[in-house]
Amino acid sequence: MHSVMRKRLLAASVARAAWGAVLVAAPARVLAAGRAPTGAAAVAVARTLGVRQLVQAGVTLLAPAATAGAGAAVDALHAGTAAVLAAVSPRWRRAAVTETLTATAFAAAGRRR
Repeated sequence: MHSVMRKRLLAASVARAAWGAVLVAAPARVLAAGRAPTGAAAVAVARTLGVRQLVQAGVTLLAPAATAGAGAAVDALHAGTAAVLAAVSPRWRRAAVTETLTATAFAAAGRRR
């Protein structure tokens, strides 16, 4: 793996882990900042997404060459589903747009060039 790609994956993994940690530690605050509902189900989903981010960051750090492509595909899929949610749900639009942009950035960081 090229050193530029490795550095990009390291930076993205650190950012991903930080985002995941925030989602796990304070999901209601993140949701409220995005003007999204903060009920128990929404908090559980945000926390679950945070755990996914933490796991993906860890896996990418352990085996960047083997996992970068799959991670980018998962992020692209997540960006797509978040974009659909933003398009169809005014209630979730702001949070979904934020998640779309975040997932797109992570997908781009993991994409092989």
